[in-house]
Amino acid sequence: QVQLVESGGGLVQAGGSLRLSCAASLRTFSTYAMGWFRQAPGKEREFVAAISGSGGSTYYAASVKGRFTISRDNAKNTVYLQMNSLKPEDTAFYYCAADKSLVAVTSARRAEYWGQGTQVTVSS
Repeated sequence: QVQLVESGGGLVQAGGSLRLSCAASLRTFSTYAMGWFRQAPGKEREFVAAISGSGGSTYYAASVKGRFTISRDNAKNTVYLQMNSLKPEDTAFYYCAADKSLVAVTSARRAEYWGQGTQVTVSS
């Protein structure tokens, strides 16, 4: 039924950039807030960024603010995460999530729909 598919992960050197994409099969994509989360080995899944359905509001974790940018193209049912100035500590499996509530996509325990994830590895 509902599918979220991430792409764009890979291996990059510290200081480099990657752009992640998440394509959603949601029938009413623009009514869903979207979020990005990440999980590194041995750590809990953590919030990275979120965007409202219209794209008018964005939120970021302090650890990525100023380096990452979340955006969406509602005509393509796709949300993006542009990651610049990458650091080794950004290495993690990255997931996108969708929920009717913007608050829910700022919490890994609350979002309704999840993608399968994509690996991002930043070498030093």
